[in-house]
Amino acid sequence: MAEANPRMLPLMEAFRTVQGEGAHTGRPSYFFRIGGCDVGCHWCDVKESWDAGMHPLTPIESMLEQLSATDQTVVITGGEPLMWDMKPLTSALKDAGKRVHLETSGAYPLTGTWDWVCLSPKKTKAPRPEWYAAAHELKVIVYNSDDLRWAKEHASQCGPDCQLFLQPEWSKRDKTLPLIVDFLEQHPEWRLSLQTHKYIGMP
Repeated sequence: MAEANPRMLPLMEAFRTVQGEGAHTGRPSYFFRIGGCDVGCHWCDVKESWDAGMHPLTPIESMLEQLSATDQTVVITGGEPLMWDMKPLTSALKDAGKRVHLETSGAYPLTGTWDWVCLSPKKTKAPRPEWYAAAHELKVIVYNSDDLRWAKEHASQCGPDCQLFLQPEWSKRDKTLPLIVDFLEQHPEWRLSLQTHKYIGMP
């Protein structure tokens, strides 16, 4: 999908927080959540992001004006941000001296310049092959036991330096966490990711 003006994006929300998941847990960051997603995970906790038309087209310049000098890491998430051309936004952020991170399902072509790519594949729409080489971090959401097998399939396609994380789906965490812990004991190359921001009440 390509927007008419690549310097306008459907911005759902922007917020300052402490990252709660994956390799950068505990890092103060500024998030831009971009509207639009057709991956359609049934357990998605931000389904309101799916319809891009519900979110105002926002100039990139207006997005950057929200950042302060202390906002060193900016995370682009969604929805699925790669439905849009990310080159204009990431170029502007890099020009402003920001470290730019991405959270993506990998279902769309790679655009933009990224300091960190978190690939979180979904069963409903497979990642494109180029994302495996680009991923610094593979984060698999575990909803049931089959997701552990599926996680290993994706890890086998990633580079040797890619960090591997398993994260219990929030509503199933009591059931899946023991499965994950057992898996980690047998596969020490993987680590546990928890949505710590939900535990401490941050966005």
